[in-house]
Amino acid sequence: MSRKPNRSRATLLAVLAALSLASGCGALKRCAYAGIGRDEWQQPERVVADLGLAPGALVADLGAGGGYFTFRLARAVGPEGHVYAVDVDEDMTAHIAKRAAAEGLANVSSVLAAPADARLLVPVDLFFTSNTYHHLEDRTAYFQGVRERMLRPGGKLAIVEYRPEASSHATARETIEAELAAAGFQLAKSFDYLEQQHFLVFSAASADTVEAMSR
Repeated sequence: MSRKPNRSRATLLAVLAALSLASGCGALKRCAYAGIGRDEWQQPERVVADLGLAPGALVADLGAGGGYFTFRLARAVGPEGHVYAVDVDEDMTAHIAKRAAAEGLANVSSVLAAPADARLLVPVDLFFTSNTYHHLEDRTAYFQGVRERMLRPGGKLAIVEYRPEASSHATARETIEAELAAAGFQLAKSFDYLEQQHFLVFSAASADTVEAMSR
């Protein structure tokens, strides 16, 4: 039986996040990012497996938070790959850097981003983001920059984002697809097993398609 989205959990997380921001408590903030019982509904291992990452791949984890997906992605790409944990929250990027050092993971780096720029210094094979899309302001411009400067040839963009019926912090699928089409992406795959979230994978559109859309 499918569980209905738990709005009380979302409310509690919002309260925890507000308290953590007010108090500067890193541990409480990490709890708010991780969520309550998240492994059950997020199915992180399945999500990472469906990304089809090859050993040695380069990945950006935008809105990495406390590293919920970062370290799973790092295991998937192996020691020859690399994961860039990108976030605008300096507490969280510092936490991830500290954890990576403690665990001897040389394939994880933190990147302190700006609200309108991920500040990646190298292009990646996968630009991944979970529950962050709705925080971005000019998403078409943001992801146009990702497509032009931050993806290797053949690279992919993966969006995991709350559905509007599951959370007030959400984006409708048709909005995501329209905004990313305007940014020069086309939908490559979609997965429907996450009961609270969209899981969409995009590839860069051909140059002819991008040019046609800009007319």
